[in-house]
Amino acid sequence: MVKIKHKCRDYKIYPASEILIIGTFNPDTQNNPADFFYGRTKNHLWTLLPAAYNEPDLKKADIDEKLAFLKKHMITFTDLISEISVPESSETDYRDSFIDDKVTEWNDVISRISSLKKLKKVCFTRKTFSGIPNIKKSIEEIRWYCEEKGICFQYLITPARIYYAEKQKEWTRFFN
Repeated sequence: MVKIKHKCRDYKIYPASEILIIGTFNPDTQNNPADFFYGRTKNHLWTLLPAAYNEPDLKKADIDEKLAFLKKHMITFTDLISEISVPESSETDYRDSFIDDKVTEWNDVISRISSLKKLKKVCFTRKTFSGIPNIKKSIEEIRWYCEEKGICFQYLITPARIYYAEKQKEWTRFFN
């Protein structure tokens, strides 16, 4: 078995953030070309998010430009999973349905949320939970916590795979 840590494990949450985007896991492997959260080629977050604010696409932007955008709009990221343990032959399998029962360390997202004193909105970048009971349980606990604290919580259409108009509309509604 190989332990794989989160690629952005040193990312510091911006404390003045008003919006938190939660994902699942960004593996720190040689085969993962993402240089930052949502940085894989088939992920369109860096198109969807700026478009929600009528700003230029940041898909090909460097990390500093993305960080400046996040700070400007008081947005920050975290993922549910900090570390997984998988067979060596499977270290390129990033599917949530594969890693769901291979988590060795979960991030304490509720503590992160409670540290964000200006937080108004939280979203999770997924709406479906078939085959991922552990991820579902983890995000449901976060949703309940947000509801208890009066923080808006929403499941958004995944930014992965294809970009289309309805997806953009949903993302724009959430961020405005």
